[in-house]
Amino acid sequence: MHDDRTLVEARLRRVLDERIRPAVYPESVPLQVAVWHAPGEPVPVAEGLAAEPEPIAVGARWGAPWGTSWFRVTGTVPEAWAGRTVEALLDLGFDENMPGFQCEGLVYRPDGTPVKGLNPRNQWVRIGAPVAGGEEVRLHIEAASNPVILDYHPFRPTWLGDKDTAGTEPQYTLARMDLAVFDETVWQLVMDLEVLGELMAELPVDSPRRWDILRAVERALDTVDLQDVNATAGRARERLTGVLSAPAVPSAHRIGAVGHAHIDSAWLWPLRETVRKVARTVSNMTALLEDEPDFVFAMSQAQQWAWVKEHRPEVWARVKKAVAEGRFVPAGGMWVESDTNMPGSEAMARQFTHGKRFFLDEFGIENEEAWLPDTFGFAAGLPQIIKAAGSKWLLTQKISWSQTNKFPHHTFHWEGIDGTRIFTHFPPADTYNCSMKGSEIAHAVRNFRDKGRARHSLAPTGWGDGGGGTTREMVAKAARLRDLEGSATVRWQTPRAFFEQAEAEYPEPPVWVGELYLELHRATLTSQARTKQGNRRAEHLLREAELWAATAAVRTGFPYPYEELDRVWKTVLLHQFHDILPGSSIAWVHREARATYERLTTELTAVIDAAQRALAGEGTTPLLFNSAPHARHGVPAGAAATPDAPGTSTLTPREDGGFGLDNGLLRITVDARGLVVSVYDPAAGRETIAPGTAANLLQLHPDFPNMWDAWDVDSFYRNTVTDLTGAESVTAGEDGASVRIVRSFGSSRVTQLLSLPPGERRLVIDTEVDWHETEKFLKLAFPLDLHAERYASETQFGHAFRPTHTNTSWEAAKFEACNHRFVHLEEPGWGVAVVNDSTYGHDVTRTVRADGDRGTTTTVRVSLLRAPRFPDPETDQGVHRFRHALVVGASVGDAVREGWRINLPERHTTGAREVAPLVGVDDDAVVVTAVKLADDGTGDVVVRFHEAHGGRVRATLTTGFPFSDVTVTDLLERPLADAEPPAREDERITVRLRPFELVTLRFGRP
Repeated sequence: MHDDRTLVEARLRRVLDERIRPAVYPESVPLQVAVWHAPGEPVPVAEGLAAEPEPIAVGARWGAPWGTSWFRVTGTVPEAWAGRTVEALLDLGFDENMPGFQCEGLVYRPDGTPVKGLNPRNQWVRIGAPVAGGEEVRLHIEAASNPVILDYHPFRPTWLGDKDTAGTEPQYTLARMDLAVFDETVWQLVMDLEVLGELMAELPVDSPRRWDILRAVERALDTVDLQDVNATAGRARERLTGVLSAPAVPSAHRIGAVGHAHIDSAWLWPLRETVRKVARTVSNMTALLEDEPDFVFAMSQAQQWAWVKEHRPEVWARVKKAVAEGRFVPAGGMWVESDTNMPGSEAMARQFTHGKRFFLDEFGIENEEAWLPDTFGFAAGLPQIIKAAGSKWLLTQKISWSQTNKFPHHTFHWEGIDGTRIFTHFPPADTYNCSMKGSEIAHAVRNFRDKGRARHSLAPTGWGDGGGGTTREMVAKAARLRDLEGSATVRWQTPRAFFEQAEAEYPEPPVWVGELYLELHRATLTSQARTKQGNRRAEHLLREAELWAATAAVRTGFPYPYEELDRVWKTVLLHQFHDILPGSSIAWVHREARATYERLTTELTAVIDAAQRALAGEGTTPLLFNSAPHARHGVPAGAAATPDAPGTSTLTPREDGGFGLDNGLLRITVDARGLVVSVYDPAAGRETIAPGTAANLLQLHPDFPNMWDAWDVDSFYRNTVTDLTGAESVTAGEDGASVRIVRSFGSSRVTQLLSLPPGERRLVIDTEVDWHETEKFLKLAFPLDLHAERYASETQFGHAFRPTHTNTSWEAAKFEACNHRFVHLEEPGWGVAVVNDSTYGHDVTRTVRADGDRGTTTTVRVSLLRAPRFPDPETDQGVHRFRHALVVGASVGDAVREGWRINLPERHTTGAREVAPLVGVDDDAVVVTAVKLADDGTGDVVVRFHEAHGGRVRATLTTGFPFSDVTVTDLLERPLADAEPPAREDERITVRLRPFELVTLRFGRP
């Protein structure tokens, strides 16, 4: 037989495009359209419905950037259409290639009832099936003219990312606004041909199944009368019955599909627009659930559910009904799909606390899966947190984006720093926006790395990023793929059903130990420094507010601010979303974030001040309130007392124009360039700075990644570097005990203050940068005379180790990594830590000593600032302040302590009495991360702590208050059934912890 395969396939494409798809709507009449443009921000639904619109014609331009336009469409169903299915086709000017990234709408009936959302892949509204003919149609569309930020030429700077700079030029052209007859038979034929054509393209050319499909398609196309598709579509479908009914082979891969609409809580749109995106998507999905009995939809992010409840009660009613039916599924159990690299220990715990509690309170549903398809890598402390929240599974997809190494598993156990293992799945379709295309299904089958041991994978199905969700076309394709020869089988499943099935099938999966590092988007650890600083400071202010409010409540009856702290926590958690905290959102998002953090700082400071005043009373005794988990200046952790008198530190001018700093514990030499050329440790008799180098060295790199500007830094940035060694001035600071350095470069200016606190083994570096560079990367370097093959960086509830070498491609790919408050390097018995108050990105490299010795040295570089131009063309322009400290002779315990110290500054006040700690621990390896009152308002005291040094420990925890009982709980403060109660003697508790183990205790108060 002659090979006519390509001829038939080309015929299928053209006939579908030019004849069959257009015949889905064989008849149409125009609707009358009028519009009212809301001034300023979106208005309530009632106001939009009541506004008086003006006529607008198809083809007219509409929609200033970020505007809201209320369209009214009216018309009459022709009498001749009686008995037929009629839909309104409402095209606001969509580009089908941009679902979620451009204009969108929500359709209402005149009484304000939401009907469904409109987006580029979902432009229809059902009027009747069938209609009687003569019906009057009146619909209202709340249309958002969100501008296109990520266009066909992506990553180009644009001012459209903030309403203050976006201008007023209309963004869209009103397209089709019609009533049309919907021919379901033709539509079903389209689905048949698309599924078969897509499947055929994925099968081997020499496969008999491929040729069976080809001939069936050919017969169907022969049956279609191209001049009368509607009359012949049914017969054409009959020609396809055989190939569509052939069952899948018994060994076929099994895909669990779950409806999905990954909605970024902010990204290329502001938070307020996400509220409407969620309402539009949810309206669509509840409508689809009513039409499709097998369909299941899952939505994560409790914050988004809360927005629907607060802002769209009419939509919320539909959601509650669908949840009760078990088909609209709360997923993930987190407040938002947060970044997991940068949030601190308590913040990561509270993501689950607040998320899971919302779903429990609203629906009585306990989430057992963490759902993070789009997060930019996963910190090694996360498995323990997931388990401590009462969950046991994790789904993500993003690791498939890694540039260098292909992850070896799709289903596996992920082991965290404490040894906790979580059953984890990566969908092999490599997308969280699966649309049921044959290419996606086939890719999942080919790509699945666990063949022969497992057969199940999950496919989150629906348009996401900006929302939209699953379409009726996706549901129709899934129905055809349920049991189809040549394809994986597809079933709609809830996340729980999938994980239970996958876990039962694969009881001993492979184990991956340590962080799940994404080999991409590394610059998200640095972009938008003010957002990152706001997060870090808010986390620590919340610690202080809870600590002192709880202490004051127990000691003085101070009213514990439950509602205020709950609200503030939820706001901080929202801003940890994986496009806000990472700095990859538009300017509008970060402008609002800065204002929000300022407001939260004021609110939390007021709580702290009020609680401390209640504790200290009125008096003149000098007091230091120590919020850190370790004693300092003689004041115990969580206490207030008169601090010890500090020692002395001297500043000595040098003949070369530099200065010497000496406090008896360290001797620092700063040269005339303002660089630290020596940090000598007399007790150890050794130098800290690598020979021939200088610390406190600012280095500037060009920074123009190949794509994803705010997200990425590519390794070639290191090829070019400028050492900023020129100084305008190097002088004594105003206090006479510090060194002040001023530098200028490009259009920017840096002022630094170097100080050596009395009695401490740390050089403190305060850096102020007035930053006006573009596409540059600023680093602060510390070359250390240390031979280290690995280093520790703090993560949630502990620290993780990374190699300093690049033996393998996996190690080389980690050229930019995350730490929280410290990185620590050591040789046996002596180490150095670099601690910070607000930075996350860093790199660690090793080199050969410059003095001819064959040993190696290690350089730590802190990432300070970047200047990408997309999506915010003015990223981080302006003044920034950072504080770092070089801690010398430091153990990892010293690094932990100094990291807390630099982030929790001392609070000095006066009062009538000292304040004893509410809780004390006799071993610094046990770090208390939270002291608070129980969330349920009972007045019980909750204490959370962990082992922080990486070893086993037996410690005594002492309470400064009477308690009736003590219970080991999960993060939601519920008793753990399998936990042994801690040993108690009076007000003391004995605890035994494994390395990095996290424990929450709840103390009942009599």
